Amino acid sequence: MAAGKEFEIAREFEVDASPAEVWDAFTTGTACWLWPMVEHEPREGGAAPCGGVVTHWEPPHRLTDRVDDPAGLPRGQIRNALDRVIEPRDGGRRSWVRYLHSGVFTGDWGSQYDGAAKHTDFYLHTLRQYLTYFAGLPVTFTSLDGPAPAMAPEAFTKLGRRLGLPDDASEGARMRVDAPGALLDAMIDFRTRHFIGLRTDTALYRFFGRNHFGAPVAVSIHDFAPHADAKGTELAWRDWLLRLYA
Repeated sequence: MAAGKEFEIAREFEVDASPAEVWDAFTTGTACWLWPMVEHEPREGGAAPCGGVVTHWEPPHRLTDRVDDPAGLPRGQIRNALDRVIEPRDGGRRSWVRYLHSGVFTGDWGSQYDGAAKHTDFYLHTLRQYLTYFAGLPVTFTSLDGPAPAMAPEAFTKLGRRLGLPDDASEGARMRVDAPGALLDAMIDFRTRHFIGLRTDTALYRFFGRNHFGAPVAVSIHDFAPHADAKGTELAWRDWLLRLYA
């Protein structure tokens, strides 16, 4: 087994959702804010996503799982563990969450840690957006990567401009966004040089500047509208990306 170095990424936050709603988002509603994953087998010792095992199952207060088989992990990682602690606030109307991601990286540790930490912040922000605005709604999830030219240094800046976002448009701004086939009335709910998050009345649009981490720019859509068409959405955004980076 390749040698590696341990890492630990810890985050704490409060959210306007009950512990049960947070628990459901972690265990059964991942496509609402992350990506669809195999559901946890509801017991200690049960199966967990990515070939892992549940090491702590205490609904709705604590969930821990661990993966020790590199076959289930991204290249350059040989161990991964996620620990979520959920406590009620305000009589159970709100929740405090501690999220701990740990494991072992075997590649360029500094770059891997930086990428994982930045993605963690974006994913957990999307979790809070879901719990605040769409909790409990069924979702249609779509995700796709851009073509090879979407790895260029300026690729993510180009995407933001194609969406119609001024370079200085920041979180909280409401914009008319140039999406495939329509102009979206959207709120910028997250923006850094690496990520853009847009929220409409019916969807969360997530844009990933993974060109900064050696991969193509990527897009994911969490669509809460009734009768959303995952295949149609994927085809439309794939054509949009191909045209953008032609």
